[in-house]
Amino acid sequence: MRYTGARDIASGLVTDDPADLAYRPATADDVDAVVALVESAYRGDASRVGWTTEADLLDGQRTDPAAVRAIVDANDSLLLLGFAPNDRLLACCQLERRAGEICYFGMFAVSPVDQGSGLGRAVLAEAERIARDEFGARTMHMTVITQRRDLIAWYKRRGYTATGELRPFPHGDERFGLPRRADLAFEVLAKSLS
Repeated sequence: MRYTGARDIASGLVTDDPADLAYRPATADDVDAVVALVESAYRGDASRVGWTTEADLLDGQRTDPAAVRAIVDANDSLLLLGFAPNDRLLACCQLERRAGEICYFGMFAVSPVDQGSGLGRAVLAEAERIARDEFGARTMHMTVITQRRDLIAWYKRRGYTATGELRPFPHGDERFGLPRRADLAFEVLAKSLS
């Protein structure tokens, strides 16, 4: 699939079909580009261009090369990349097989300038298809910071429900960022894929 819904500022590319995104698994050669994409979507002033920023909740990094490389190298994970026709990296997400026919969805990032174009919905739909059809998963799980009510609402509009399970935020582990508040936690969301 090729994505043609991106707004590429440099080339002036503006089209309207996020279903045409080109997908492929990440390799070790993609690690730095993935780190840059994830950081741009969630941290610092650059992330404020989009709506997924966590800049008001966390400082520091969202991920690092070692964490991305570990996902790329893991046997039960896939780091899916989405590209524009000009081969600009626009999106990524992690899919990880887990016990009980569950697939974990994480490290979801869309370039801030491309957020709101339908690209995120297209990537999520492709991730769900892969989880169901290629991994054999019956349920998709994810964790979202509880304070991200807008993001949780976005996932709920796509069929995800709150499981009632909360997981602690790894306060004190700078690999996950530097919290600006002490009450951060993760909410577990799930969706049936059958």
